[in-house]
Amino acid sequence: MKSFPIRLQQDGTITVPKVIQDKLNLHEGDYLNLLEIEELIILTSKQTKVPQLNEQITAIREQEKVSLEELLEGLEDERKIIYKEKYES
Repeated sequence: MKSFPIRLQQDGTITVPKVIQDKLNLHEGDYLNLLEIEELIILTSKQTKVPQLNEQITAIREQEKVSLEELLEGLEDERKIIYKEKYES
């Protein structure tokens, strides 16, 4: 998993990085799906699985009594571990 910083333009548009456009075979005019889970935003090129993903994440968080903040903290910790393994070894 990689993270790409993007900037929201004044008119509300964003630019998907070229490397992602190429990897996912995205072209001008293609539709993307934006999923909002509390304060988390997920942008996907495939709409069909997004509602299922949202339901699964929500169900797991509720079952495990994990807040969105805790989930995001855990993801950040995992990113740091993966980065260290990949680039600092």
